Amino acid sequence: MGGMRILAVTQDGVETHPMSAVKGLLDDPGILLWVDIPECSEEAITLLTDVIGCHPLAVRDCMQRNRVPRVRIYEHQHLVILHGPQLGASGHVHYIELDQIIGDRYVVTVHGPLNPVVDPEVAQRETGAVRRRLESGRLRPGTPYELSYAISSAVAHTLESFIEDLTREVWLLEQRVTSGHMGNPEEFLEELFQARHGLLTVRTMGALGAEVFGRIAAMGKGVDARNLPLITDIADQLTRVGALADGEREYLQGVIEFYRARAETKMTIAAERLAVIAVVTLPITALSSIYGMNIIVNSQTHLPQLILVLTVMAIMSALLLTWAKRRGWW
Repeated sequence: MGGMRILAVTQDGVETHPMSAVKGLLDDPGILLWVDIPECSEEAITLLTDVIGCHPLAVRDCMQRNRVPRVRIYEHQHLVILHGPQLGASGHVHYIELDQIIGDRYVVTVHGPLNPVVDPEVAQRETGAVRRRLESGRLRPGTPYELSYAISSAVAHTLESFIEDLTREVWLLEQRVTSGHMGNPEEFLEELFQARHGLLTVRTMGALGAEVFGRIAAMGKGVDARNLPLITDIADQLTRVGALADGEREYLQGVIEFYRARAETKMTIAAERLAVIAVVTLPITALSSIYGMNIIVNSQTHLPQLILVLTVMAIMSALLLTWAKRRGWW
């Protein structure tokens, strides 16, 4: 993962500065400062506390892992915590945390903590995309919330892309179910539940994130009329993510139910066929067990009795098969 990035954004462009320049940049009213911190190290904590003046509780939240999105509204800044997804082994979805501290003329983004198995570059995919837009001139935010809007929109886009990938997988699973080429039933069922788990996870991320921005919009504290539509739009984007995930999850549930119905039908048919076999063979087995030793295994075979018993067995089989046919068992 790259080091800490200090970006000064103006209407003319964006410049990169060393950490020592942060205090001077904060005093310049013509600069929108963006501090991107890959991990909350001791150096970063000192910068947040002593230079930028972040609230101690906000710094504490940036240091630890937060399992649900949240918002903390302080007097001169807001802390917003969002999560993005990253698919791991065996269908597990990693929560990639992104913390934003939004002040009067600055935005601080803090990544992590991360699971050790996750590539550190994954954590900076959204901020990296926004930084490239700034450097190319395609984005020129005028307020901290405009910059935060771009970052949060990138998170929403990541969530939508994740749903797109899962949808592609769901379609392939549906095709396998309808065509009957499912392979190993246990492995196929595992694939179905992994896809459903992914959709449920991303739905949770989107819904909880929407609640965060919905609360900011409802309270309106520290957000002027110019920036309020941005907050509302982010809440709407994340709500839409949750709705998309819900729709795909319902579709996948239908695929799972179809698969279960097909499997249960096959089991029912197999049980009926076994019942036919049992009905046909059980009386014959009983008859042969009674007469077999007396007719065949003897000093000599009594041919008339053997023919009679075989005839009776054939008649019984024919009658039982006819009865089973009328019952619709085969």
